[in-house]
Amino acid sequence: MDSQQTSIARANQYLTEQTKLSTLRFITCGSVDDGKSTLIGRILYEAQILFENQIETLKKESMKSGTQGNEIDFALLLDGLEAEREQGITIDVAYRYFTTKRRKFIVADTPGHEQYTRNMVTGASTADVAVILVDARKGILEQTRRHSIICSTLGIKRIVLAINKMDLVDYDHDIFDHIEDDYRTFADQLNFESITPIPISALKGCNILQPATQTEWYKGPTLMGFLEAVETRQLLTDDPFRMPVQWVNRPNLDFRGFAGTIAAGHIDVGQNVRILPSGETANIKEILLFKDSLASAEADQAVTLTLDREVDISRGDLIVAADAPAEISDQFEIELMWMDHEPGYSGRSYFLKLGTSLVSAQITDIKHKININTYEKLSANKLELNDLSVVTLRTDHPIPFEKYEDCAGLGGLILIDRISNQTVAAGMIKFALRRARNVHMHKLEIDKPSRQRLNGHKSKVIWFTGLSGSGKSTIANALEVELHSRGIRTYILDGDNIRHGLNNDLGFTDADRVENIRRISEVAKLMVDAGIVVITAFISPFKAERNMARALFEDDEFVEVFVDTPLALAESRDPKGLYKKARKGELPNFTGIDSPYEAPENPEMRVYTDTQDLDVIVKSLMAQMDL
Repeated sequence: MDSQQTSIARANQYLTEQTKLSTLRFITCGSVDDGKSTLIGRILYEAQILFENQIETLKKESMKSGTQGNEIDFALLLDGLEAEREQGITIDVAYRYFTTKRRKFIVADTPGHEQYTRNMVTGASTADVAVILVDARKGILEQTRRHSIICSTLGIKRIVLAINKMDLVDYDHDIFDHIEDDYRTFADQLNFESITPIPISALKGCNILQPATQTEWYKGPTLMGFLEAVETRQLLTDDPFRMPVQWVNRPNLDFRGFAGTIAAGHIDVGQNVRILPSGETANIKEILLFKDSLASAEADQAVTLTLDREVDISRGDLIVAADAPAEISDQFEIELMWMDHEPGYSGRSYFLKLGTSLVSAQITDIKHKININTYEKLSANKLELNDLSVVTLRTDHPIPFEKYEDCAGLGGLILIDRISNQTVAAGMIKFALRRARNVHMHKLEIDKPSRQRLNGHKSKVIWFTGLSGSGKSTIANALEVELHSRGIRTYILDGDNIRHGLNNDLGFTDADRVENIRRISEVAKLMVDAGIVVITAFISPFKAERNMARALFEDDEFVEVFVDTPLALAESRDPKGLYKKARKGELPNFTGIDSPYEAPENPEMRVYTDTQDLDVIVKSLMAQMDL
């Protein structure tokens, strides 16, 4: 065999060996400046996967940053963002890939600063192991607890407690033991299967790859020794078959396949499957991997399935084993991590993404928040940045799911703001509420079109919004008089009137305002279903709630009317003396004074009570009614 053939053979042998290696995903987390980036840089250096020019650059950068002697600042290898260099903290999630003789690794260096906890959630969501770093000088801090609770919530079972910077405490055994005891006492209430404490110095390389002579009292594994040997999360190959449909592949009229990544179980040609939520059944005709036809496939494989008969399937549907289907529900209890600067409120509507499905959802109740330090349950009426809580949530129609602990791919979800399309929260389904199984929609024989025909006109909701004193109620009254004179069946839902009855238990906090509009929206929906023209006169200050209300109706049933009146004019009218009280501080949370009003951007109509007469406004409204 010549040298070229020998090189090829060695290369093929290497590739074969690499293919057989398992992959471990792990995350480094902890408080600010505990040494996470330094640790990963040290691992990459010790694993000898850095090029000489990278090492030389690191040495030069380390000298510029003020590192003493010939020591390398390994954190510079990962803290690539300019903002991170300036602040000395990790902001984004930095992923690195490396391989040893025993295993492949994907490591996520996640932010330690509380402001960026939401980024830490991203890194932890796919990890097998969490390496939680603790500065030996500082011990267990609030962010250590926060990250530990998130790891537990996300289902990470194996923890490495890497007690770092031992060189700065003279490798003191008592300090190590004290920190370990503190952490185990705290972690007793979490769902970890194992906690492995290791004394390290990321800067000096102690107990990273080789045992350190400075810690002869420590008899456990090195960090890399543990990571090379620890078990990874097992693929759910033995579970019932689950595949969310990501794409309906129809390149021509003769082919219709359903593409997706198998979340759990395995599938064979000829196997009977069920489509959720419709419940239709069929048999697997083919399993395709690009151009190859497979006899079977299993969890984590991306494939295209074809069926032996035509079934209506769309993106977001779930293909499951026919004899072991997933649960379906529209009400859930969820562990939720709030990731947005804007608070979350019970009753506010969001988009929910679960697997490949996207539906509308509402937080129906905030059961409690979790105190990061004590793990006690705290009452709350809103969710703020980095809050970990337990909430109940309702979707606009039933969706198939699994509990997060059983299948993260079908139990992990995100909430998306309906206006900005930004992710505001990440959640883990604990279970479906029993009430969802016992409450079912009852089909009525008389429907909305039938009631509209009897009334002789269409039904709509005319939604007036604007500041207090803008003239909403005055215009609503005048409009109803005109509609009534023309034989139109109407009803006014007025803000003050409703607060004397249906909503007399609500105050004027942001959370109460959200719930106020939620209830009114549901009442208006019932009245529109009854064939009535509903006129609402509420400040309704938040765009999110007005959009939520709009989403309950068909496209031509919701008419938003912005009564655009300058604050100065509305305040000068002050028919109820509310502005005067608000200015004196006697009426907190008053819209326009110390609570914001978010003006509509694209209302169906905009009226101006400072320049238009009431008769003119009513005539313009009537012209737009289309009844």
